[in-house]
Amino acid sequence: MEKICVAVRVRPPVDLESSTTTTNSNSNGSHWKVEDNRISLHRSLAGTPLPPALSYTFDHVFDHDCSNSTVYDLLTKDIIHAVLQGFNGTAFAYGQTSSGKTFTMNGSDNNPGIIHRAVKDIFSKTNMSTEREFLIRVSYMEIYNEEINDLFAVENQKLQIHESLERGIFVAGLREEIVNSAEQVLKLIEMGEVNRHFGETNMNARSSRSHTIFRMVIESKGKDSGSNDHSSLDDAIRVSVLNLVDLAGSERIAKTGAGGVRLKEGKHINKSLMTLGNVINKLSDGAKQ
Repeated sequence: MEKICVAVRVRPPVDLESSTTTTNSNSNGSHWKVEDNRISLHRSLAGTPLPPALSYTFDHVFDHDCSNSTVYDLLTKDIIHAVLQGFNGTAFAYGQTSSGKTFTMNGSDNNPGIIHRAVKDIFSKTNMSTEREFLIRVSYMEIYNEEINDLFAVENQKLQIHESLERGIFVAGLREEIVNSAEQVLKLIEMGEVNRHFGETNMNARSSRSHTIFRMVIESKGKDSGSNDHSSLDDAIRVSVLNLVDLAGSERIAKTGAGGVRLKEGKHINKSLMTLGNVINKLSDGAKQ
């Protein structure tokens, strides 16, 4: 699989947007059109269509009627396979507030999201493995106003990032749970969601006010390793990390009507997203060189 895959998902309009679209359908307006892996902005003036003003191409473009299952199969399944082979992997949702990031990552009862499906997939594959035995640890954190909080343990607040030769980069004091089943993990996630910061803005009645990172550390070794003196790569202990990230949405303060605490949150969110964008751009520049 490719090292980096970028996809766009178009969500269906909410009620207010639908009524606005209907009002403007016969006058001036614009809409996005999906064609294969390309998305284009189509505009009209006095009811007359204009040529597409903007067109973008991505690895995948998902229309508004696409399910979380399809998104998972095309984007995340290969990451899960690689993680179980010993490679690190990350999937994250990025976009403006109220664009559907949390729905994509967490889903609903009838349409489970990426995290739910990844957890189920991992345990399905590890339970069926006849060659390797696995040890899985999970943690769940949020970055709220530039501070790291443990969603599994409310007493663990304002945690610090450290780096060591043995562990690499890690969050000191972050609670990790050894898990044995998908059901156990999903119950832990449900518990963590209760501790997450949400708030109401003009654009979203339940807006994520923090970035969240659900992390799975997967260790494995060959079931027959140590039974003889002949070691191989297959017998080596593998350690990999899967990060599933739900980023808070970028915001325009004028649209969200934010003030007080919400204004402070929005400023921190926008600042951290800008920094993330700068990091990705630098990594992209390095890859080109």
